[in-house]
Amino acid sequence: MRLAAAVGDLRQALAAEVRAGERAATQAVREGTEALKRELRGQVLAAFGGRGRGLASAWRSQVFPRSGVSLRAAGLVWTKVPNVIDAFERGALIRAKGGRRFLAIPTGFNAARGWRGRGDKGLRVTPAQMVASSQGFLRPFRSGRGFVWCLPLRQGEQTGRRRRTRLIAGGLTEVGTANRKGREAWARGLLEQGMVPMFLLLPQVQLAKRLDVKGAADSAGARVPRRFVALWEAEAGRAA
Repeated sequence: MRLAAAVGDLRQALAAEVRAGERAATQAVREGTEALKRELRGQVLAAFGGRGRGLASAWRSQVFPRSGVSLRAAGLVWTKVPNVIDAFERGALIRAKGGRRFLAIPTGFNAARGWRGRGDKGLRVTPAQMVASSQGFLRPFRSGRGFVWCLPLRQGEQTGRRRRTRLIAGGLTEVGTANRKGREAWARGLLEQGMVPMFLLLPQVQLAKRLDVKGAADSAGARVPRRFVALWEAEAGRAA
């Protein structure tokens, strides 16, 4: 703090400086907190595209004190899905648990209404239903490290104005079709194969490291002091 001259009541001048500092500190922390939340949400969207909107929105923030101003203002940024974020920040290795040999990873054909559908975790057919149907069969990967768990296909009735072919997997469900380009040719290709992959069975999966939460937090924290000083100068009526 620079005091070139004391004019009037020194205590009043010091109190005004403190109030200016409180406002500046609170504003600097608020701006830094919001910037960090935006950056983390942006990381998720850049990594996962449209499918990551829900994961991005799970980032939340809060500034303390919740009302008023303080020289000890603090900001908190957190996620409602910390385990998921941690896994993609570390590039976690995921293995089957409970004595199971394989992870059952659903394919896009087995997702109800995209990746956020209804039913058991958004699946059209669950592993339990695959087993109960007695129609599922395995196709090994060329690497020998896993399998594709498939269901046989049959052609359903053509429906709608566009007369689209409906594909029925194992008599259990219609295969997810979305609005793929060249859909009818794609459907005929699956029918010629006579099967559709519903799950990938893998002993473990190594996630790609897609997020850098620590780096973003460190950068945001480093920007706050400079912003605090600039705001305090402005609040105190001095040239920044």
